Amino acid sequence: GRDFSRVCLDDKSQECLRRQFGREVVLTFVNCWNVKWATRVQDIFTGAKLFALAVIIITGFVQLGRGQTQYFTFDNTEHDITKIALSFYSGLFAYNGWNYLNFVIEELKEPVKNLPKAIYISISLVTAVYVLTNVAFYTTLSPAEVLGSEAVAVTFANRLYGYMAWIMPFFVACSTFGAVNGVLLTSSRLFYAGAMEGQMPEILTMIQVKRMTPTPAVLFMAFLSLVYLGSSNIFALISYVGFATWVSIGLAVLCVPWLRWKAPELERPIKVNLIWPVLYIIATILITIVPMVAAPIETGIGVGIISTGIPVYLLFIKVRKPVWIKRGLNNLNIVLQKVMMVCQPEKAASL
Repeated sequence: GRDFSRVCLDDKSQECLRRQFGREVVLTFVNCWNVKWATRVQDIFTGAKLFALAVIIITGFVQLGRGQTQYFTFDNTEHDITKIALSFYSGLFAYNGWNYLNFVIEELKEPVKNLPKAIYISISLVTAVYVLTNVAFYTTLSPAEVLGSEAVAVTFANRLYGYMAWIMPFFVACSTFGAVNGVLLTSSRLFYAGAMEGQMPEILTMIQVKRMTPTPAVLFMAFLSLVYLGSSNIFALISYVGFATWVSIGLAVLCVPWLRWKAPELERPIKVNLIWPVLYIIATILITIVPMVAAPIETGIGVGIISTGIPVYLLFIKVRKPVWIKRGLNNLNIVLQKVMMVCQPEKAASL
């Protein structure tokens, strides 16, 4: 999962951008400097986040014991299917962490055994925790208060915790800090793996000679994150990224039944029942096609985000380039290697 409250709204966009920029810089340094540091940061801040959520859930049970159920009604329920489908982007954004486990499979011990186990445990835990957290919120806050709050957990704490309410902004900060670190740690490996397969620029295949970290991939991921900060509308960003994410994952999952049909002889160390990818594909179609009607601009921008990969692939990988372009790219590659002190993994191991 990601964050358990909305902390960036338009009226505080500049302050939010500054905080986010600071987090990106600090965590980029950590991920470039030492992999163990990055994993420890992730463990610490994930623990802090779960502790805060546990406090909220326990408070929610206390409130339920006091009979605070006045907001558990179906009043003003939304029936527009297009709006419901669009709302899934914001809801599923919090549950998208399961997908990042696949990006670090090369660094996972016994991945055939531990990857499915990690996904099962994390999805079950996150689902239970987030559902109970939302139940806790509605024991105290009305739907209008939840929707209008800049940070739901903070509003909840201000209402109930008195002079101890300060702890919740602290844990919200920990949550966002851990979320950014998790994306940098895992998504940089996606760029690294893609480059190793020849699908991205060669520089992204290299690691720092002393720190043995994928520094170019981490820096590239940090750069893309900062580019997205050009938009101050967090809800629009969620729609853009949500559409791009679910289309991409849906196409990847579509490969499972397709390859089962076209290449049944392939070795499959991790094999799942086909019912799960089929259900996932159906859900992906519903939450990507329907929002095209409700929010054509946001989904169009999402398509544009995906399409930005096409010129990069054509320029650096697919199209046969003139000699002068090859020479220029090679020179740029050498300059970047010298600046970041990186080389191919097999060469770094021998240094």
